[in-house]
Amino acid sequence: MRTYLVGGAVRDKLLGRPVIDRDHVVVGARPEDMLALGYKPVGKDFPVFLHPQSSEEYALARTERKTGPGYRGFAVQADPGVTLEEDLARRDLTINAIAQDENGTLVDPYGGLRDIEQRMLRHVSPAFVEDPVRLLRVARFAARFAPLGFTVADETMALLQQMVRAGEVDHLVPERVWAETRKALTEAQPSAFLRVLRESGALAVLFPEIDALYGVPQRAEFHPEIDTGVHLEMVLDAAAKLAPGDDLVGFCALTHDLGKALTPVQELPRHVGHEHRGVNPLRALAQRLKVPADYADLAELVCREHLNAHRALELKPATVLKLLVSLDALRRPERLQTFLAACMADKRGRLGHEHDDYPQAAWLRCARDAAASVISAPFVAEGLQGPAVGAAMEKARVQAIAEVLHNNEAGQ
Repeated sequence: MRTYLVGGAVRDKLLGRPVIDRDHVVVGARPEDMLALGYKPVGKDFPVFLHPQSSEEYALARTERKTGPGYRGFAVQADPGVTLEEDLARRDLTINAIAQDENGTLVDPYGGLRDIEQRMLRHVSPAFVEDPVRLLRVARFAARFAPLGFTVADETMALLQQMVRAGEVDHLVPERVWAETRKALTEAQPSAFLRVLRESGALAVLFPEIDALYGVPQRAEFHPEIDTGVHLEMVLDAAAKLAPGDDLVGFCALTHDLGKALTPVQELPRHVGHEHRGVNPLRALAQRLKVPADYADLAELVCREHLNAHRALELKPATVLKLLVSLDALRRPERLQTFLAACMADKRGRLGHEHDDYPQAAWLRCARDAAASVISAPFVAEGLQGPAVGAAMEKARVQAIAEVLHNNEAGQ
């Protein structure tokens, strides 16, 4: 019985990144051996145990055999005869197929160390094509490691394209697509996720609303990058910088411009009304992937209202209040923060504008605070009741926002 540290813990240590999860493989053991040592069983499909002291995961070495379509169609064999090399062979990428024994010695049968040095995401074996989730994982790892210079190996991209042509991607359940997408949106360079999916052909299958943005032109004076798909990639990366690890901001950024794919050809490169055209494709995407309601709701508000955010300094106080109320920002200021981060990312996601100021954000925060300071008690004390209280509060809030605007203009 021998124990090895495997997977992400070894990879991240070699890359000088923080090690978060430590997973182990146990070779030469049976489930009863683990139980006798006090390990707690947690695996459903194959033997996985928790260490009695550290609670780290220890899985028995295993092999997998394809038995049906999709990522569920596998037969798993875990017994004392399975070698470490056989266990590592079933892993997706070479950089994830490195093990370390209890003495610190590395076991690297598939060239993971070489690919770490060459900054390459490369599949371990042809069996890679048997699990369609791996396509999403490669795209997600690209989003994580692109800032370090990692790219997808040509032969691995060819396999991804083969998987799409063979229809393997069609077997992905919505929950898994959303789970991997959500993780990708927390990574440092989410644009790489889209590029890998697009090059493989999977973007058109999984996210046709997003794929349709590529090749759609925008006005060069506002969008020097011109291509709407390129703009979206830049917005995603700007969002990742403004709100690191925030997948809600990332999803709002991902879906904010879907309406531009529906602009009539004769109107291009202008996109009048795209913020309203984008609502239906956003709803379709969110429903198909079973996106949580709070994500879908806020993304729709960003889609509809991001141009109002950009024009915030020119809006009438009553329109500003209407925007804040639509966001429920008076009761939930954190929603305004998410909204503003996505809108700021949209403004900065343009060639040559990556560091632009966004004074609209500070103004809308001040307007929100001024409006939220108006409470019902004084109006109730005056004897107002029912709808009259609400009407008086709305008038007072508009006035409070107007005063903030006046003071800001006077200060300038």
